[in-house]
Amino acid sequence: MSERSGGFGAFLFGIVLGAVAGFVFAPTESGESTRRKVTKGLRNLKELAEDKVEDVRGLLQEAEEDADEPELGTREQLRRRLDAARRRRARARPPVSPQSEEEDEPLA
Repeated sequence: MSERSGGFGAFLFGIVLGAVAGFVFAPTESGESTRRKVTKGLRNLKELAEDKVEDVRGLLQEAEEDADEPELGTREQLRRRLDAARRRRARARPPVSPQSEEEDEPLA
């Protein structure tokens, strides 16, 4: 079964390669402009690939640095998460006015 899928992939690759070659070597006036467009597209693709490689390198370096730090205990992780949640809640809470406190008091 793997021979069939490999053969089909090669077949599709041949179709794509033939289409690109047809566009590049087409005997028309715009053949030169098509070649320029394809070249420009390939350069852009190369730059994009280089950027992605740099991003991955940065992520790998960060992961390596994080691996060098000692592991935090479960209790410490929970404490940090709780502190962060309290800070977010404090920022999101609107300021309390003195009048609203009086209105919230139950009537006896």
